[in-house]
Amino acid sequence: MQLQCIAIDDESLGRKLLQENIGQIPFLKLVGTGKNAFEAMDLLEKHTVDLMFLDIQMPGMLGTNFLKSLRQKPMVILVTAYSNYAVESYDLEVVDYLMKPVSLERFTKAAYKALDLFRKNQEVVPLSTPPTKLGAADSETLYVNVEYSLKKILLADVTHIEGMKDYVKIHLCSSSKPVITKATLKGIGEKLPNNQFLRVHKSFIINLEKIESIRNHRISIGEHEIPVSEANMDKLLKELNHMKL
Repeated sequence: MQLQCIAIDDESLGRKLLQENIGQIPFLKLVGTGKNAFEAMDLLEKHTVDLMFLDIQMPGMLGTNFLKSLRQKPMVILVTAYSNYAVESYDLEVVDYLMKPVSLERFTKAAYKALDLFRKNQEVVPLSTPPTKLGAADSETLYVNVEYSLKKILLADVTHIEGMKDYVKIHLCSSSKPVITKATLKGIGEKLPNNQFLRVHKSFIINLEKIESIRNHRISIGEHEIPVSEANMDKLLKELNHMKL
């Protein structure tokens, strides 16, 4: 397992030291460096980033303010020469707070903390056995990682799931705001009961019970219209026929 990481520091020496330390850790892979928040944002858009080493005192925008601006952020280890941001860093849920100059031993310890957290956050755990019939789905629960915590989701509450590169949106009956978690649509799909959920498109999994209508290869669920690929249309109709809707 490797964590893809970026190193952000406005000083060239700081970036060099981060690069050297990262190179000493076998499970870290450096995919880019930057000297400010704007270059960090560019790297986050271009790469799948699991871990960001981030300086705080940078021109243009403080590293802490940059973190607050991110809707979805990777794991973060702050690396700074200033101790007065330590309390604020706890509210930002960073993995660790390193004071410059950073020894390799201390750097390695922080890296392993990130690795342990990454492993925990990748787990999507079904808590109960599959239902004996479709109507028993209320007892099915998933835990997914959301902003470094595990969130419980009742599968009966899920209308559909939308894939977005390295993230998925889980749309719920109970909320107009979807749950966003770092995962793949394939990975989430493997945890769902086959008699209740069906992948109908490369970017969508739907809860068969929530379908309101189907027209012109599009499924209506509430205010959402979900495309059905030609290859999955027959499978969808077959599943609906089994359900005797």
